[in-house]
Amino acid sequence: MSRRCELTGKGPMTGNNVSHANNRTRRRFLPNLQDVSLQSEALGRSFKLRVSSAALRSVDHRGGLDAYLARAKDEELSANALKIKRELGKAAQAV
Repeated sequence: MSRRCELTGKGPMTGNNVSHANNRTRRRFLPNLQDVSLQSEALGRSFKLRVSSAALRSVDHRGGLDAYLARAKDEELSANALKIKRELGKAAQAV
């Protein structure tokens, strides 16, 4: 399982551990990923996604999963999230 957020595309970053003697060793900064179930009002069901805590706050700020996916860029979304976005588009056209 990759360490990548399904909504924002946020992944591991690299940097240095710096000691008091200023010795530098490489390290990784991993995103704070959580397994969550997000509810879609338009489709009437929930979806299990692996998202970062920052993305979870963004979803809440934008007013839910449907509103977040409507404004999200396709390049940032995972294949699973892109599939949900297409389902939302089809549901909006049917109404």
